[in-house]
Amino acid sequence: MTPYHAKYYAHDLTRQGTAGLDRLSMSLFDAAVDLNPHQIEAALFALQSPLSKGVILADEVGLGKTIEAGIVLCQFWAERKRRLLVIGPASIRKQWAMELAEKFHLPTLVLDAKAARDLKRAGRDPLAEKAVLVMSFNYANRIRDELKTIAWDLVVIDEAHKLRNAYRTSNKVGQGIRWGTEGCRKLLLTATPLQNSLLELFGLSTLIDEHLFGDVNSFRSQYASAGSNLDALRGRLASFCKRTLRSDVTEYIRYTQRLPITRPFRPSDDEHSLYEAVSEFLQRENSYALPARQRHLTALILRKLLASSSQAIAATLTTLKTRLETLRDEKLGNDPEVVENLVADEELEDELLDEILGEDEDGDADTESEAEPINRKQLAEEIADLDRLATWAAGIGVDTKTRTLLTALEMGFEKMAELGAARKALIFTESRRTQDHLKSFLESNGYAGQVVLFNGTNSGPEANEIYKSWVARNRSDGRESGSRAVDARTAIIEHFRDKGTILIATEAAAEGINLQFCSLVVNYDLPWNPQRIEQRIGRCHRYGQKHDVVVINFLNERNAADQRVLELLSEKFQLFNGVFGASDDVLGSIESGVDFEKRILSIYQQCRSPEEIDGAFKELQSEMEEQIASRMQDTQQTLFDYFDEDVHQRLRLRLADTKAQLDRVSKRFWTVTKFVLDQHARFNDDRLTFDLHAPPCESVPSGRYHLISKAAPEPDRDEKDEKATLSTLSDVAPSDDSPALVAEPGVANAYDADQYLYRLSHPLGEHVVGTAKQAPTPVASIEFDVTGHATRIHVIENLKGRSGYAALIHQTIQSYETEEYLLFSGFDDDGRSVDQETMEKLFQCGGTVRELSLIPEDVRTRIETESAVHTKANVSRSLESNSKHFQAAREKLESWADDMVLAAEKSLRDTKERIKVKQREARQATTMAEQHAIQEEIQKLEKAKRRQRQEIFKVEDEIMDKRDSLVDGLEKRLAQKTASEQLFFIRWTVV
Repeated sequence: MTPYHAKYYAHDLTRQGTAGLDRLSMSLFDAAVDLNPHQIEAALFALQSPLSKGVILADEVGLGKTIEAGIVLCQFWAERKRRLLVIGPASIRKQWAMELAEKFHLPTLVLDAKAARDLKRAGRDPLAEKAVLVMSFNYANRIRDELKTIAWDLVVIDEAHKLRNAYRTSNKVGQGIRWGTEGCRKLLLTATPLQNSLLELFGLSTLIDEHLFGDVNSFRSQYASAGSNLDALRGRLASFCKRTLRSDVTEYIRYTQRLPITRPFRPSDDEHSLYEAVSEFLQRENSYALPARQRHLTALILRKLLASSSQAIAATLTTLKTRLETLRDEKLGNDPEVVENLVADEELEDELLDEILGEDEDGDADTESEAEPINRKQLAEEIADLDRLATWAAGIGVDTKTRTLLTALEMGFEKMAELGAARKALIFTESRRTQDHLKSFLESNGYAGQVVLFNGTNSGPEANEIYKSWVARNRSDGRESGSRAVDARTAIIEHFRDKGTILIATEAAAEGINLQFCSLVVNYDLPWNPQRIEQRIGRCHRYGQKHDVVVINFLNERNAADQRVLELLSEKFQLFNGVFGASDDVLGSIESGVDFEKRILSIYQQCRSPEEIDGAFKELQSEMEEQIASRMQDTQQTLFDYFDEDVHQRLRLRLADTKAQLDRVSKRFWTVTKFVLDQHARFNDDRLTFDLHAPPCESVPSGRYHLISKAAPEPDRDEKDEKATLSTLSDVAPSDDSPALVAEPGVANAYDADQYLYRLSHPLGEHVVGTAKQAPTPVASIEFDVTGHATRIHVIENLKGRSGYAALIHQTIQSYETEEYLLFSGFDDDGRSVDQETMEKLFQCGGTVRELSLIPEDVRTRIETESAVHTKANVSRSLESNSKHFQAAREKLESWADDMVLAAEKSLRDTKERIKVKQREARQATTMAEQHAIQEEIQKLEKAKRRQRQEIFKVEDEIMDKRDSLVDGLEKRLAQKTASEQLFFIRWTVV
């Protein structure tokens, strides 16, 4: 290794490539994920054209769309394009932030109203933070004016199908996001790009680029009417929509089964009577206990807690009683905080809070009762009823459902032993109080010291102790994130993995964690929201799970409605069986999980008898069958699923290419590191680790560094070391749609101090590469040793005994994007030119530097001439490549213009058809009055026809002018600016 090698390698490692894997090298190497070829393919598709305003990645669920988007975001960040925004449902904001931080080492900020207020108070602009910003659909719409002022480099929209009606003015959120991010490059993620109507595709296209299709009328007439040309639509979609099926990747990804177990329990008479009494209270038409503006939402919350445990409902009833006792005499206030506090106290799902805020903003709830005087007699009766019910619930103690949990766990653990899986269980409850109750009960019944709680705060005494212990073990290894909340999550998950048997999690904590080392899921409380259930099971049943996952559901045998809910979720949504769980089509049919829960709530609230319950569920089931019928399934397959028949072969080639590229990056980074840190560290080539004893700069600590690598763990390591390695890399492990993290070789123990993951974006990695780039490389002679090279390089062996001259030029071309090239120009002493590939292979061999006192003038002149020819030819190649992008963009605009003219012409044709219809009616008219009325309509239509004829020419001119203006803009951007810098000039000899 010489300074010349180091400078060449360092520039190559950070060079901004132009296309393909060459462009993605840095982001793929730095990603702490086990990348699959279809994900790399999708990321390359998203980056294929610098003129594209965005694409849709529509892989089936579970294939890693989050990872695909993460690769693209990581690449933009590496290219210093850092105005990055992620928009999605509120429930997955934390998940996104953690995925990007842990797997791609990207700084992230979840931005909501509170976070924005806090930043503004501190004198900071929330939208100018140096991080990837993550926000909900509703919040993005709320600050659309502010978003509009920023030229975002990339906007990722997750669950994009929720905005498929954004082209309609009635879709306020979709319209707001579309307007606020207009003109910015976008990446849309959805497993269900097409659900019920082809117009949904038009809606998604308008989020990306208003010039992908014409207006909605032209789209409807061409593609969404009888006899439409789906092949033509498929051709249009192919440029901006990519879908991979699970069946395409089964040779790379192994999926296990879901095995459902229903655990029935029969409440005692006392428990059942309490349920009936509380239910009757909730069914009252007028009640001060339920805040007027959130009456239905409050009833939904109470129903959840009533089904959870007597402890949960007892405390909540007491809260409601206290509220009534403190009401003032004049008016019954809106008091929205009560419901918010209930949600927060019990840690129910985020969607409920969104629902509360939405009702407050819309102001469409019934508020009339708020202005009425209080009926003090009724109020006193309700207080007495609440007191009686709360006392009753608190007196039940350990109920039948709680005792049944012991039996359920025994059954589950027996199945784990049978499957060879770890003796670990994940229990989900919808109540914090139920969580505490279950922990106490289980520890008193054989599980002392084995139960871990996981919730939104993770701030109890045991959680604090686990967190402090984790910090002590990891204080110097670089794993601390600086966020107590994030590190506490990491600590608890690792504690459960290494020492615990049971993890009890609340709903608010069900997102953004990977528990693939656990394969027993217990739905102690079963949500009515199918999307929420799928998310729960997905904590364990995911890519990387080695065992079949057992799912246990509790069933109240004395509750007819509960039985029908489980039946609906099992049979119609197919949540608990099979390899993949609920299908995209099925889950995609639920527009809003909370809305679906409200439908079920209405049955609980309104139906008294088993017959009424049965009839109501049959009606709901019938509606769901119609929605789940997948009317568009055949059309979807035609449009998305058969773009490429040789997909398997293509993915195999992509995997091989990626491995070769990453291996090249890894070797060069390691070699440069050894060169720069030669006097600062001791290296172990077998383990790809080095001990840094003399840090080269203050920001870098001493300790052991292990190179991030896509290689598998070495076979001689024991299980403890492998587990420790994964721990070091994972922090909190991945979430939905996420491949497992890579286990890196060379980590002795995750809990040893002073150990760091070494990558290009690490401060030490950046220092090493930066130092190598600045290495002094005066004119010199280098003897390249091909004889001592580990493997044979035939083209260099042919040069053995020969010498010549060469120069390395770093060329930058500014066109649609920045392009960087490393161009060799060289020849031997006989005057024969040596090509680029040969020079690149020459620098794979080690060398010895010797002084060179004189370079003949004719040699220098020829090198300069050849370098100029080389760089000029490269500019031409770049221009040709960018011209292809320009031509594709031009063709897109031509198609858009044709669509728009077609829409104008269609209006004229429609008017002509209406005139023909009216003329037929006139011939059949039986009275003069009827004849006169029809003739008047015909005259109006004739005027409209003449006006439309004139407008067609005007519209054509306007459209063509706009098209030409857009094309002119593209041509101006095509103009190139170039710069070249000679990195070194050498005389070479091969020995």
